[in-house]
Amino acid sequence: MVRTFLRADDLRDVVADQTARRLSTLTRLAGGTKKGVYRLTLDDGTSLIAYVWAEAENYWPPAATVPDDPFTDANGPDLFAANHAALSAAGVRVPGLIFFDRSRRHLDADLALVEDAGSTKLEDRLDAEDAPLAELGAAIRRMHTTFGPHYGKLAAIGSQARRTEDIIRDRALTDLDAAAERDSRLAAARDRIVTHVDALWAAVRPRQTYALVHGELGPDHVLVTEANEPVLIDFEGLAYFDIEWDHAWIQMRFGDHYRRLDPVDCDPERLEFYRYAQVLSLIEGPLRIASTDFPDRQWMLDLAEWNIAKAFAAVGRSV
Repeated sequence: MVRTFLRADDLRDVVADQTARRLSTLTRLAGGTKKGVYRLTLDDGTSLIAYVWAEAENYWPPAATVPDDPFTDANGPDLFAANHAALSAAGVRVPGLIFFDRSRRHLDADLALVEDAGSTKLEDRLDAEDAPLAELGAAIRRMHTTFGPHYGKLAAIGSQARRTEDIIRDRALTDLDAAAERDSRLAAARDRIVTHVDALWAAVRPRQTYALVHGELGPDHVLVTEANEPVLIDFEGLAYFDIEWDHAWIQMRFGDHYRRLDPVDCDPERLEFYRYAQVLSLIEGPLRIASTDFPDRQWMLDLAEWNIAKAFAAVGRSV
């Protein structure tokens, strides 16, 4: 498809309406795969961020999904609005919401204007002595002790017919089958990987305790303000679910810094199962988006290869 991104003229009127300032410059920020993220510099030297949900901003092609997987299609303005409100209520710092518009009166797209919390990501500050890991850890604990009676997306909690670990098993096998269609090595190892998935799944004890989880909380999804505050972003995947889903991701992304977050206790069998399911997801997703016109295709292929090696190591195979 031909992708057309926003120009400054597209947002001049809405900026004037909402801030009583003039838009000086517009810069599209790199890294987004599902929505457009733009920094808007105003005539008084301040700035804000625009989130834009439009077809041209979403690089992800369709894929086979598990119908009751709460992390499927974790994108869109309704999820953003509901999740922003839930995190704010839980005492978790997120960018302040300035304007939210689904009327498409200003653009042929859904739009949010939010506080510009800066361009410093926590991943660039992890080794700094004053990195706000204690503050982030406290925010994560507030999330993981904010409980709900059911699992699911906050904007669309439906019927709860199955155990969460059963959903993740189906998700893992769906990811494996989709990835195997793109990589013959996975197709050849499929039976051994399925056996490993089922062994991990069988070890998980039933539980019905659900708390707020971010879904993909790494140091790249945390901004650090000039006041050294951690600010969570990219939270459309927020859901009530098992906290182990978050911790599997957080452990992977924070590495040796994970313990500095002072995390709540997790169930070790559930954590290990979810960790392996995420490895399979990090093969399927990158291979799928690498088949599109995504601009950093090689990075995605390298990420998939890294996780193929991890998936094979767990079942005693070499790549």
